[in-house]
Amino acid sequence: MSPITRLLLIVIAYLDFVVLGLSSGLLGVAWPSIRQTFGVPLDAVGALLLTTTAGYLVASFTSGAGIALVGVGVFLLTGTLIAGVGPLGYVAAPAWWIMVVIGFVAGLGSGMVDAGLNTYMATNHGPTLMNWLHAAFGLGATLGPLVMNSIIEHGHSWRWGYAIVAGLNLALALAFIITLRHWQLREIKQPGTAPAGKANSLDTLKLPMVWLGVALFVLFTGIEGSAGQWAYSLFTQSRAIAPAVAGKWVSIYWGIFTVGRIMFGLVAARVGLIPLLRACMGGMIVGAALLWSNLSETASGLGLALIGLCVAPMYPSSTSLTPQRVGEKHAANAIGFQVAAGGLGFALLPGLAGVLARAISLETIGPFLSTLGILTFLLHEVVVRHRPSPL
Repeated sequence: MSPITRLLLIVIAYLDFVVLGLSSGLLGVAWPSIRQTFGVPLDAVGALLLTTTAGYLVASFTSGAGIALVGVGVFLLTGTLIAGVGPLGYVAAPAWWIMVVIGFVAGLGSGMVDAGLNTYMATNHGPTLMNWLHAAFGLGATLGPLVMNSIIEHGHSWRWGYAIVAGLNLALALAFIITLRHWQLREIKQPGTAPAGKANSLDTLKLPMVWLGVALFVLFTGIEGSAGQWAYSLFTQSRAIAPAVAGKWVSIYWGIFTVGRIMFGLVAARVGLIPLLRACMGGMIVGAALLWSNLSETASGLGLALIGLCVAPMYPSSTSLTPQRVGEKHAANAIGFQVAAGGLGFALLPGLAGVLARAISLETIGPFLSTLGILTFLLHEVVVRHRPSPL
């Protein structure tokens, strides 16, 4: 493969993750308008998040078999097409229950793209390019609130945001068609040694460390998703912050999340992954407390931004530590379970936050995030003490 082709595939991969993040970043700002369109309660978003997660989980758990069956190129092409069909369904949906059903399709496409590109980058490229891949998601998630906020501010329907995502996915599908024969997984061979054994899934699930890791990933992504999903509603509906200002704070949240992944990726080798994670977990708790305190509009926004900065390295850094924590034999299975757990946390915990917000008030978002932050810190300490790592 020529260097130009190699670079082209990397660019396509990054663009696909930008669109993946863009799609995720739309819902928080769009939700008040979607509620109005369909006349549903505040916590109804939980149903959509759950069906989306169900599709994501199906895709992530079966991605290995799917890639082995059709190849990573066809797998990514199929996932990108499905990821385009889902938003088109949102555009045309005449009723809320149809939106919820279509959520499964959208989640299936997103899960295929996520798992497929992670597999491709992990197999063919080093950790730096993998970090940039996840930063690309943050870039898309930063643009999502800005795009949706601009659409709504100009008096257009929220459906236009999803129409844009559908169009971008279909354009990327064309790019995959053109480059299809170049999408191949590199075979990794260790000279002079037999191929390393690989544990089956049931054996991996018997390890306590695997379940601790799964729980951590549920918390990581739950905090990330809850802050991104509910900050706009908290600011506009509970604290009377202007929609344009609230939308900008949400974009800042995702923007600093992206910057954090880039920045921490550069400094992790110097400070060590475990000290980095500890510091970020402490900072995340401080940010959640600041958001909870509601001292001022600026203080609330800065608290949200601090959460975004500190949650940024948790997913990729913990993934990097997984082989040491469970052993190389179980690493691939464990990482797959963690990816699925991340998708579950991204839907389940924001959904729970919505239930609490409806039952009590939107002001429960601050204490909810603070509690999750403390639980994350404590659970991480259990993991570190269970099997210390030199990193």
